Amino acid sequence: MTTIGAAGRRERPDHVVGEEPMEIRVGAPGAGSEPVAVAVTMRTPGNDFELAVGFLIGEGLVDDQADVREVRYCDLPAGDPQRYNVVTVAVTELAGTLTRRRLSTVSASCGVCGTATLEQLDRRCPPLPPGPEVPDEVLLGLPDRLRRHQRVFDHTGGLHAAGLFTAGGDPLAVREDIGRHNAVDKLVGWAALQRRLPLSSAVLAVSGRVSFEIVQKAAVAGIPVVVAVSAASSLAVATARRLGVTLAGFVRADRANLYAHPARVVRRSQARPEAAAHG
Repeated sequence: MTTIGAAGRRERPDHVVGEEPMEIRVGAPGAGSEPVAVAVTMRTPGNDFELAVGFLIGEGLVDDQADVREVRYCDLPAGDPQRYNVVTVAVTELAGTLTRRRLSTVSASCGVCGTATLEQLDRRCPPLPPGPEVPDEVLLGLPDRLRRHQRVFDHTGGLHAAGLFTAGGDPLAVREDIGRHNAVDKLVGWAALQRRLPLSSAVLAVSGRVSFEIVQKAAVAGIPVVVAVSAASSLAVATARRLGVTLAGFVRADRANLYAHPARVVRRSQARPEAAAHG
């Protein structure tokens, strides 16, 4: 790599973010001899099984975490190199929504939502119930806590992150990827493979902005609070209000914008003992 600046030009090595395509396939007994290809997503390699499962659940192509039987890379003929870019998820039965499978490429910058309308999303994702309470100082501190776990970002400066935290701010899992929506899918897949869905007491923190598909994925996974370092889109706000998701944007150490369902965010003195105990 060549760098240029006031001191002139010089050659030096650099770390760059990995970006490769990954095809996601789904198969079920009696569904045919070959798994069905449903999407190709551009992702940063790593936690591929979580990504595949999280994507399928978020898009309604797998109805329940209990339906996931096995996840594996594509079987290849002897002697062919395994590139680890095709993942097959074996399920107990295919979701009815698989009939509208995507068969498309998802870029790393924006998840193309498989739910055509908010009405369709409403039918498979009712509004989330109240709770949990999150102390305001915990919410304001989540971007910094997320940043501490962005190890690959430290080397490349080119990855987004998504993290799951308790209402008291304790980390549950953090994933990095070139796409924010992929990082969220990896978290949902992590939870599904551990049979931890719905994530009804968790808080999701994402680097950068938050748009519709991230709120959608959070709501489907039962996550009641979404925290973003940057802006929220108008459709993200409308979707959060509709689905009962608390949405915070432009979160800094001393301030945040609460766009939807602010009642879950309380002052430390008002927080119930179980929320405050995590601090």
